[in-house]
Order: sequence, then C-alpha cells, then structure tokens
Amino acid sequence: MDAALRTYLVVTGAYWGFTLTDGAIHMLVVLHFHQQGFSPLEIAFLFLFYEVFGIITNGLGGWIASHLGLNRTMIAGGFLQVFALAMLAVDPAWLTVGYVMTAMALSGIAKDLNKMSAKSSVKTVVPKGADAETRLFKYVAILTGSKNTLKGVGFFLGGLLLFTIGFRWALISMAVGLFLIYAYVAWALPSGLGTSKAKAKISQIFAKTREINILSGARFFLFGSRDVWFVVGLPVFLASVTGWNHLEVGGFLALWVVAYGFVQAGAPSLLKKGHGGRGPQGKSARNWALLLAVFPAGIALALMAGLDPALSLIIGLFAFGAVFAINSAVHSYLILAYSDQDKVAMNVGFYYMANAAGRLTGTVLSGWVYQTQGLEGCLWWSTGFVLAAALISFLLPPVKGEAPAVKPAT
Repeated sequence: MDAALRTYLVVTGAYWGFTLTDGAIHMLVVLHFHQQGFSPLEIAFLFLFYEVFGIITNGLGGWIASHLGLNRTMIAGGFLQVFALAMLAVDPAWLTVGYVMTAMALSGIAKDLNKMSAKSSVKTVVPKGADAETRLFKYVAILTGSKNTLKGVGFFLGGLLLFTIGFRWALISMAVGLFLIYAYVAWALPSGLGTSKAKAKISQIFAKTREINILSGARFFLFGSRDVWFVVGLPVFLASVTGWNHLEVGGFLALWVVAYGFVQAGAPSLLKKGHGGRGPQGKSARNWALLLAVFPAGIALALMAGLDPALSLIIGLFAFGAVFAINSAVHSYLILAYSDQDKVAMNVGFYYMANAAGRLTGTVLSGWVYQTQGLEGCLWWSTGFVLAAALISFLLPPVKGEAPAVKPAT
C-alpha cells in the first residue's frame, strides 16, 4: 500500500475512534446532569472550559505541530482524552461543577489537537498533480463527513450506555477502548508528519492572510449558529417538553449527525457540477450560508404558530443539517485551498481557534437563551449568526490557481 494512503487511513481511523468518545461524552454529560437536576445554564457552563481551552489549543496547536509534527500532537490528544474520560469515571461525590469543568477542559484540548492534526495531515498526503484540488476536496470531505457520522453514532452510544450500564461504566469502557486505539497509532504513524521546514515564531499565530482571517470570521458565526440551539437547548427541550427518554434523545440526535456526516462526505459529488470540476470558491460559502438561514427561522416560526413541536423539529432539523453539512464541507476545503503546505498546520489551527470561539459563544448562549427565551429564542439567535456568516463571506476571494478546470475525481 502507498505510504501516503496508509498514513491517511491511520489518521482517519484514529480520528474515528476519538470522535466516538467525543460524541458520547457530550451526550452523557448533558443527559446525566440534566437528570441530576442541573439547570440548562448550569449544563452549558460544564462545557465552558471545553470550548475556552479549544480556542487556546487551536491557536498554539498549529505552532506546536509545525515544530514537533502532526503525529505527536494527534497522539497527545488521544491519550489526553483517555485521561479526561478516566477523570469523570470517579465516585459521584467528586463530580462537582468545577471538577467536571476541568475534565471537560482536558477533553476540549484533546479534541482540538486531534481535529487540527487530522485535517492538516490531509494536505500533506495529497499528491501534487492536475487533479490535486479535486482530490483534496474529496479527501477532506470524506474525513470530515465520516467524522461527523461517527460523532452521531457517539451521541447514540452515549445515550445507550447511560441507559444500559450507567454513567461511570460508560466512561470506563470508552477509556479502555480509546487507549488501545492510540497505542496502535503511536506505533503506526510516521515521525515528523507535517513538521514545517521554516520554524514559525509564536507571534505568527495571529499573522494570517486576509482570506484566512475572513474565512475564520465566517466560521465563528457558522458554528455559533449551530451550537446556540443544538448543544443545550435542543436535547433539554426534547427531554422535558416532548417527554423523550435518554435513549430516544440520544438516538434522534445520533441519526441527525449521521445523516449530516453522509451529506458532508458526499459534498464533492453534490457540488462538482456547479464548479465546473473545480473546488468551491469564496462565493460558495456566501450562497450556502444565505440558504441555511431559511431553516432555523422556519423552525422558529413553526413553533410559534403552535405546530407539533416534535414534527417541526424533525423535519426542520434534518433540512438544516443537510445544508449546514455542505456549508461546513465548503469551509473545510477552503481553509486548505487557501493555505500553503508549509503553513497548513498554523492556518488550520488559527481557523479552528475561530471555530472553537464560535462554539463557546453558541454553547453559553444556548443555556442562557433557552432558559430565558425558550427554544424559539435559540433559533432566532441561530438565524442571526448564519446571516452574519453570509455577510462576512461576501469578502472571500476566489481560490488562487484554479483558472483551468480539472477533471472531477471518480
């Protein structure tokens, strides 16, 4: 097997394993502490450090990876997640708000080390050639789409394990499984993967090109628009208003994320006709964001009109998810297409720092807005965030070097 393809498969497989635990730990924490009587805002604050340290990790992670290699940052992220899972699998008396926030902070660092490492690695393994742009879009879409599908499975896994073996044993079983996966990854990944030839200074973390800054701003609002209703408001609404049990809530959200992942992985096939065989352009991010804004507004109007809440959410959420997935796939391609290979880890780290900042803002707002304005309020905030992402995307330039069309990958 080709060495580059083998590396891509090892990275993808490790990212899959990590993502299962990332989805599961979210569902476990939300449902378990809702069951313990925590308010929506208190549950949101359990994820505060998860997102705060994600911002820091993405900023510093790219710089660290450019010096030490993407293999080391990915392995470090995997074992740090094992430690975070083990921290939560303690006597319930230890699980104070501060303790859980600390464990989730470590999980946030682990998640963003893995995400930055996995997505940056794709740029290093795609061979140069006439179809490099199309192949890059295909590879990153498969990695990101499959990751999101597995995160959906992780949501279901979290609900299932909580329903069957309980909070503590769910965490222990996941910690053991992830440890075995990353023990193999530590042996299999080549050393020096993604190490930059020109060692960047730490001051260059924020020294980005105009297109990277604009795309990162759009990314902030795009992911804030999802998390402002998805992280706390939606699962609490389903559990308290519709009366669904933990397994039903976890199963439904899992199905949504799985479908979202399939759409994202298939984005190159869905979009290739509209781009003449080339990858997406800056205007693609603008157009898809404008379409996305229709759906949270539509769900909010349906709930305000007194339509069946479960049916309105099921239909609206799947429509929102499909269009959001394409938005995310376009962004994931553009950040790599705008980056030189020698600077990809730094650029991706900065871009995901903005992503994490958007998630942080959305997560905190999700608890506060749901508690004060209900799910309808969360959806109107989501609409505003999407429109902000669309407006920023008007400033995105075309991808350089894409004048000649390339043959679509088959």
